Amino acid sequence: MSRTVSRRDLLCDTAIQILAVEGGRGLTHRAIDREAGVPIGTTKNYFPTREAILTACAARMTALHRAAVQRLRETTPADISATDVAELYPALLRRAVADDPTQMLAMVELYLEAVRRPGVREALSGMVLANAEAAAALQQAAGLPATVRDTGLLDAYFLGVAISLLALPTETLKTVGLDDPYALGIGVFSATAPNPGPPPHSSAQSG
Repeated sequence: MSRTVSRRDLLCDTAIQILAVEGGRGLTHRAIDREAGVPIGTTKNYFPTREAILTACAARMTALHRAAVQRLRETTPADISATDVAELYPALLRRAVADDPTQMLAMVELYLEAVRRPGVREALSGMVLANAEAAAALQQAAGLPATVRDTGLLDAYFLGVAISLLALPTETLKTVGLDDPYALGIGVFSATAPNPGPPPHSSAQSG
């Protein structure tokens, strides 16, 4: 049984990588078989249709996000502050865009597919809810009266900023004021966090 689960995860992880590198057009049963190093026909046995592949990818990404959220909860210090939470977002943005954009790029492709595919839409909704619930719990632990609505908006802002950083030329990012990833990370948090206080590394501005 464990071998079956392991093979399924391998195929999903390979499909996510293909989505990130080649986009939706490059995602085929044969491409997954080839990249995963499995016999031709293996992916089709697990996921008979393209929509089944996409839905499985969304479910796999949700599971990975839930595992990451659980690790975060287990390692969150009891005395975490709003400033500590704010500082997470520049780090998350750097990881999503500069360090390893695979998950973010694949997520963008899945969002586009979800517009037309109800199964993918349903699977993605699980990821969005898990992220929002975890972020709300984290902010509440820091003493902020955050709700899932607050953190759902934060997640949407974060996604939009990350897509811009991945898609636009450096000069354009500079012109429109999106060339400071640290400030952007703090900004998306501050824009949605209830009463977050002054952002880190900023002195209180008096008029």
